[in-house]
Amino acid sequence: MQTHAETFDQAAEHQAFKQKLRVLVVEDEVLFARAVVKRLSKAGYECEHAETLKDGRAVIKQFSPDIVLLDMRLPDGSGMDLLTELVARGLAVIVMTAFGELSDAVNAMKQGAADYLKKPIDLEELLLAIEKAETSAKLKHHLDYSRQRNVHESQVEGIELLGDSPVMQQVRQQVGRIAGLASLESNVAPTVLINGETGTGKDVAARMLHLSCMSRDKPFVHVDCASLPAELIESELFGHERGAFTSAQSSRCGLIEAAEDGTLFLDEIGELPLTLQAKLLNVLERRMVRRVGSTRERPVAARFIAATNRDLQQMVLEGRFRPDLYYRLNVLNIVMPPLRERGADVVLLARHFASQTEKRYGLPLRQFSPDALELMRGYTWPGNVRELKHQISRAVMLSRGDLINGHDLAIAIEPAMSKVRFDSQAAGITLEEAEKRLIENALSQANHNVSEAARLLGITRMAIRYRMEKHGIKGV
Repeated sequence: MQTHAETFDQAAEHQAFKQKLRVLVVEDEVLFARAVVKRLSKAGYECEHAETLKDGRAVIKQFSPDIVLLDMRLPDGSGMDLLTELVARGLAVIVMTAFGELSDAVNAMKQGAADYLKKPIDLEELLLAIEKAETSAKLKHHLDYSRQRNVHESQVEGIELLGDSPVMQQVRQQVGRIAGLASLESNVAPTVLINGETGTGKDVAARMLHLSCMSRDKPFVHVDCASLPAELIESELFGHERGAFTSAQSSRCGLIEAAEDGTLFLDEIGELPLTLQAKLLNVLERRMVRRVGSTRERPVAARFIAATNRDLQQMVLEGRFRPDLYYRLNVLNIVMPPLRERGADVVLLARHFASQTEKRYGLPLRQFSPDALELMRGYTWPGNVRELKHQISRAVMLSRGDLINGHDLAIAIEPAMSKVRFDSQAAGITLEEAEKRLIENALSQANHNVSEAARLLGITRMAIRYRMEKHGIKGV
């Protein structure tokens, strides 16, 4: 999940592709091979050339190419013999065949070749094929990394929905039942909508669903709809073809396709623009996706999980969310409770996060002092589990001595919502007007500090921002 510490360094995800990609050309026509090497070197690739199968195998051991251009007719045998070895090593292979040898190309594709080109070969066409193979290689690397990270996180980080409160027991039961439905291989997994305030652990619930069913070893693709730029979100989700728009220099697989037969988690689905909601609905209904600029549809095998901290029903009434998409997403619903409604779970989670931090940084084990426990129990935690985790991690790292005391926690008991001054004698006002006045009074008492006003009201900053926008209240 994005809210807990990553064991792997995310910068390592594309480490293999920071340097120039290496291309090996196995071709006995020396003049043509030299032209290819020259053109690819100019385009930024690192190249080597081999004229025979024997030389090719030797170069592979020393050069470790990412992509291989392989001629099917070589002096010491058929390129098909080397193809199977290269595919087994996970290398992207583009085969080159002479005119009239189409059967060789067909067999090569069946054996796992990434593409084929017929001679005589145009160098620009060859470059496009290389770029396509490069994109596929990067995607494969990303998905392999994603699978490895998911498994590692589930084992080391302990992805689970902790808590003994009745509401959390109910959530775990729901996750278990839904995971059982998703494990039926004969059926398409039902869509799931997870509701809850920011920081309640919606992404943890999504990962648990993924890890609890047969897709646990498949990709888990987390899409934060709120963080994707509006001008790029369509291309990121659905992919695009080369030339679909000005900056589309090559074709690209979208995140929906990248999920393969795993899980696509659409976080903050309420932020998805209306213009794309219809397109997403079409994908969910027909299980087909079409890239931007393409006329070809591709099948979609992924299961869909969506999450939001917004009231989608209210957004439907306000015309900001498509009702048909809402009903399609809301097949199975999980509600993540806010931390303030989970009672003693606050202390249980605090001890869990403290233990995690102590192990991660090799710090001595500490206990919480009575005043720290009282402070945690009395705080409403507007940032929910995410805020608790960050506060506990900070306290563990900065505290001195055998105990974590109240002053080590950067929190204070905030005034309750009832302490916001409000003119209760005003008669005949609507609920909407009362809410507006309450927010205005809280902002006034907080000197127009939105975060402090949210604390006074016992709601999240995003919640008060939403209500301010709804009532036309301007912030500072």
